[in-house]
Amino acid sequence: MKKTTSLDDLVSEAVSYYWKTRKKQSDKQSTSGRADQGARSAVTGGAQMDGFIKLITKLITEAGTNENHIFYNQHLELPGFFRPTKEWDLLVVKDDQLILALEAKSQVGPSFGNNFNNRTEEAMGSAIDLWTAFREGAFNKTIKPWLGYVFLLEDCPESQRAVRVQEPHFKVFPEFVNASYAKRYEIFCRKLVRERHYNVACFLTSDRQKGLKGRYIEPAGDLTFDIFAKSLIAQIAAFGVPEKR
Repeated sequence: MKKTTSLDDLVSEAVSYYWKTRKKQSDKQSTSGRADQGARSAVTGGAQMDGFIKLITKLITEAGTNENHIFYNQHLELPGFFRPTKEWDLLVVKDDQLILALEAKSQVGPSFGNNFNNRTEEAMGSAIDLWTAFREGAFNKTIKPWLGYVFLLEDCPESQRAVRVQEPHFKVFPEFVNASYAKRYEIFCRKLVRERHYNVACFLTSDRQKGLKGRYIEPAGDLTFDIFAKSLIAQIAAFGVPEKR
């Protein structure tokens, strides 16, 4: 009897793919003598999150959607309201209707501070731009698109230690006081969903050594990949299954 691969195993494979791809890119640039500054040597090559894109594509196809409706390597642009277009990481478009759009992002050290601001501003801006364009009729007349956000953060002392906040004029919200960057990302992902910028968010952390073997942590019970997958499948079941001929 063939053993069924669990969702946890599939996520583990995606995590392992991330770290192995990142290491391969870093090693290649180092041996070529053209390594970028700092950790950028393993980031500029891209493709680290492809394991997650493939996993999500698998979930979509198993839910009944033909892969012809799924876009993850090209044709990823959607019209915006504040800018002409925005390129997403994965789209499902069927019968001229946008069914879902996905962002899959990550961050490793050492520059957690600046990159945290960049990642949060990017995610918020992309969602606001899409929903405003949707309101103005850029795509879809009645079907409300589904937006998903997956984030993988390096689990290390720098991402887990408490970070002081600057309050020269006003007090910050209490949940941010002495919060680590890991906690800040958790709060951010939760607020993206609560404020309805994204339908669902998944937040994972992973150590770069243990991650090579697929080890990961889900710090928050409301931001797990299982919840993400169930929401995704529900959207596909409602709107993404091709008509029978």
